[in-house]
Amino acid sequence: MRVPGWIATPLAESAGPAAGSAGGARGVEGNTRLTAATGMVLFVLLAVEGVTLLSVRQLITVHVFVGVLLLGPVLLKSCTTLYRFARYYTGAPAYTAKGPPHPLLRVIGPFVILSSVALLGTGVGLIFLGTNGSGWLLTAHQTCFWIWVALMTVHVLGHLWEAAATSWTELRASLRGRAARARRWRYTAIVTALVIGVGAATMLLPTAAPWTSRPAGHSSSPGPAQH
Repeated sequence: MRVPGWIATPLAESAGPAAGSAGGARGVEGNTRLTAATGMVLFVLLAVEGVTLLSVRQLITVHVFVGVLLLGPVLLKSCTTLYRFARYYTGAPAYTAKGPPHPLLRVIGPFVILSSVALLGTGVGLIFLGTNGSGWLLTAHQTCFWIWVALMTVHVLGHLWEAAATSWTELRASLRGRAARARRWRYTAIVTALVIGVGAATMLLPTAAPWTSRPAGHSSSPGPAQH
């Protein structure tokens, strides 16, 4: 499975036979750290998005902006997760040695990704479709949201502590040489994902004017979340 170089480099600095077990272990560690750090960024952004749900009509602009911003980090985390999935199931020694996640987390993993894509897709669709004739898509968005919440609750509970500990280790580590370069690649990947998200949100926000410019008391409110 080929992935962009800016993702593959920090994930596996050397995956060829000459790299040996040490190179493979570094690749696994890089993948773990990038996935964990991206997950923590998403956790913060989703917390902000969750706050907007408390008063979505008044905070609809923030709701839409953060929802579109999530596109970048969600794409990055999906890539790192799918990369590990592919390396494990294609028999890469370092990844098989690390082993798979808990069986429950492994089963729901693909559904977490699919529900996230569905939620983001219906949300972006609502932006382009506007408020007129969007009832069916709004219903789909709301349905995707509740399915996503159920799956993400299990996903977060299963990964949050490990992700937080790994991210803290990443922030505090005093690295030099190859390890330092790998960490810079990981930071670059995360910043790039955020820049892509912010750029997409900035470009799409004017298109969302039918939603964001409506009076707060309008009877047809947007979906429970624009994740």
